[in-house]
Formats: sequence, C-alpha cells, structure tokens
Amino acid sequence: MDLYGKTIQSLDRSLDYATLKNQTISNNIANADTPGYKAEAVSFKDTLQETMDMSFTSKRTNPKHLAFGSADGTSEFKVTKKEDTSYTNSGNNVDIDKEMSELADNQLYYQALVDRMSGKFNSLSKVIKGGN
Repeated sequence: MDLYGKTIQSLDRSLDYATLKNQTISNNIANADTPGYKAEAVSFKDTLQETMDMSFTSKRTNPKHLAFGSADGTSEFKVTKKEDTSYTNSGNNVDIDKEMSELADNQLYYQALVDRMSGKFNSLSKVIKGGN
C-alpha cells in the first residue's frame, strides 16, 4: 500500500535534479570568464522516465509493515558538456544571460517542489493527528 502512490518518490527525485541543476548552472556562471571552459547541462527527461519505471519490493519482517517501492538511488542524472559552441575567442561557451535565466527558472521550480512536498507531509501529519 502506497500512501501517496509514487508522488513522494517523484518529488524527491525531482528535488535531487533541481539541486544538481542549480549546482551545474552556478558552476557555469562561476566559470564564465575561464578560457576554454565548456558549459555543462543536466539531462532530466530520460533519467526521470528510468526512475519512474524502476522500483523494488521492500523486505517486510512483519506482515503489518507497509510495503513501499523506491528507486534504489543508483540512477544518476547525466551532466554533459556543451562542446558544439564557442562564444568567445578563448573557447568559452557560457552565455551568462542564458545561465542566469535558467537559474531563475530552476529556483522557481525547486520552490514549487518544496511547497508540494510540504503539502504532502502536512496532509500526512493531519491524518496521524486525527485531523487536529
């Protein structure tokens, strides 16, 4: 029996993605003036689908334990370098305006995920407390 289906798992993995994307974008911004630096990007769609497709059955030592499925954490998001462009004579391909825009978008996405996760846990807390 899943309390929320795969919602909490999906939110958790999405938060992992948003955190990694934020780190990657921040790294790109920090290296905007580094000669030869190639911007990096995080792929999400394929990894999300793999995560949604995979699950395992937990070992239950008592029949009253809740069954749950979860990603085993071995699937990582893929960080790739953007090798096909160059914006400066030094070989650097970081577009600072694009990176700042992606950072703002990612921060909004992350906050929405946190709000959604908080709502799920508040609902669970209400159920445990009996509606109080």
